[in-house]
Amino acid sequence: MLLKDKRALIFGVVNERSLAYGIAEQFHQHGARLGFGYASAPVRKRLEPIAERLQGEFLIPCDVTSDEQIRSGVDVVAEKWGGVDVLVHSIAYANREDLKGRFIDTSREGYRIALDVSSYSLVALCRAYERLLTRDASVITLSYYGSGRVVANYNAMGVAKAALEACVRYLAVDLGRSGIRINAISAGPVKTLAASAVTGFNSILSLIEEKAPLKRSISIEDVGKCALYLASDLSSGTTGDVVFVDSGYNIMGL
Repeated sequence: MLLKDKRALIFGVVNERSLAYGIAEQFHQHGARLGFGYASAPVRKRLEPIAERLQGEFLIPCDVTSDEQIRSGVDVVAEKWGGVDVLVHSIAYANREDLKGRFIDTSREGYRIALDVSSYSLVALCRAYERLLTRDASVITLSYYGSGRVVANYNAMGVAKAALEACVRYLAVDLGRSGIRINAISAGPVKTLAASAVTGFNSILSLIEEKAPLKRSISIEDVGKCALYLASDLSSGTTGDVVFVDSGYNIMGL
């Protein structure tokens, strides 16, 4: 087992269709000890049976817009585990009105929210948990093709994901001094709760299945397997990178 007894803290599981759930399932199958962070009481209610099935050891509330709540979570993890070997950041949010129409119409507040929750939260979590991350620890976040290409209606989230990938590169330097790796997975479209907020999502999914080299959309299992590689010693020389899991769609031209 690739992650036997590794302590993996996962933020972003909201249901069994979440990318983070696919990651948690693979980690569990490979012997990791799991802890979960959740954003709100309704999410906790959905997460509890999932955590029980995956033998999660604890749940911590974590509204990533609150530094105080992040710090409180760190204290709980420090008491429970003493250290963290893998940290997974699968958190993104933008107002629904900012995921349709023209990007130029994004409000100042909508832009701030998208960047804060979807990008800055990675920085905030890394800073807060830095003291608990073990040498050779791995941090993983989730991105998307819309960070570097214009995808209809992705808008503010595309800009937030571009910022997220830049954060990965800068954090790789800061964390690398302690032997900690950080990478992003650029996952192809999957029918998740987050994806349902993007207008025209089903047409994007159909395009992937038609144009991608593998002629299929991806699954949360595909993403979980990539995360397993990045979390394990198999990726010991990889940091600051963006790994595409999209059936090869990103390589295609016209």
